[in-house]
Amino acid sequence: MSPMTTSLLISSLATGTIITASSHHWLMAWIGLELNTLSIIPIISKQHHPRATEAATKYFLTQAAASATVLFSSTLNAWQTGSWDITQMTSTTSNILLTLALAMKLGLAPTHFWLPEVLQGSTMKTALIITTWQKLAPMALIYQTMNNLPPTLLLLMAATSTFIGGWGGLNQTQLRKLMAYSSIAHLGWMAAITPIMSNILILNLMIYLLMTTSMFTTLILSKSKTIQDTATSWTYSPMLTTITMLTLLSLGGLPPLTGFLPKWLIMEELTLQNLIPITVMLAMASLLSLFFYLRLTYTTSLTLSPNTTTSRHKWRFKSTRTPLLLNIAAPMATLMLPISPLILQ
Repeated sequence: MSPMTTSLLISSLATGTIITASSHHWLMAWIGLELNTLSIIPIISKQHHPRATEAATKYFLTQAAASATVLFSSTLNAWQTGSWDITQMTSTTSNILLTLALAMKLGLAPTHFWLPEVLQGSTMKTALIITTWQKLAPMALIYQTMNNLPPTLLLLMAATSTFIGGWGGLNQTQLRKLMAYSSIAHLGWMAAITPIMSNILILNLMIYLLMTTSMFTTLILSKSKTIQDTATSWTYSPMLTTITMLTLLSLGGLPPLTGFLPKWLIMEELTLQNLIPITVMLAMASLLSLFFYLRLTYTTSLTLSPNTTTSRHKWRFKSTRTPLLLNIAAPMATLMLPISPLILQ
């Protein structure tokens, strides 16, 4: 793909997200979602591989169905109330349809089936865009309509997503599918706090974006696509392996690292709201996710000593200079817990 075409698609992608996030009218929000979807389709299918074409087709069909449902719910609300304002969604039927549509856009369970397949058919860089930037537009709509969305449905989706995100990742060897189930589990935590407190939702989204960006950047640099590939990453770059290990533990939510902060705050807030059963379910489901994060940590940094192996040494053929994105994302994804009071204020 030529640089001109790539820059056009990336700018259209950014424009679609910005239009959706900054609009107050449902038609403008829908236009932004459609522009976003149509921009990412050529990026997914640019490999000219059957798996890439399949991934692009699956992505297009699910996102088109979700966008059509968003338009239908907003039209139904406008028909009943006479208002096209995003914050004035008062029809119960429209709110339920909107919740399901945005869940399909994000990849929340039970409408999550497209996400692992699409990521597996994409390149690592495209998978990074899908799991980070593509979540912003639907999250902006959820943030604007959160006071009207049905809390019971959101909590049910949250519990389902965390369990499916944990169970689905247990038997995966492909890192892209593993990161897809990780994304589903993290989105479940965000859905749980959505009807209760908006600032924790934004904090969780920001930390999720940082951790996922850091993880994908390390995988891109080490050229790892399966769990077996990570076993030889020590000979490529010991420092990169250490960063990968810390980022994985942060994704799992272990206390000294940044990923513990949103889980801690969400569980505290849910407990204050007397939602004890859902809190226990989220905590138990996070143990499932932690298992496959620890398994990946083990294969990455604990199974190979830094000596000569029979495999070809990657470090002889490629520079190990880390990019600026990783230099920014990795420290923030692992070491922000001490400044959590400052973040919350």
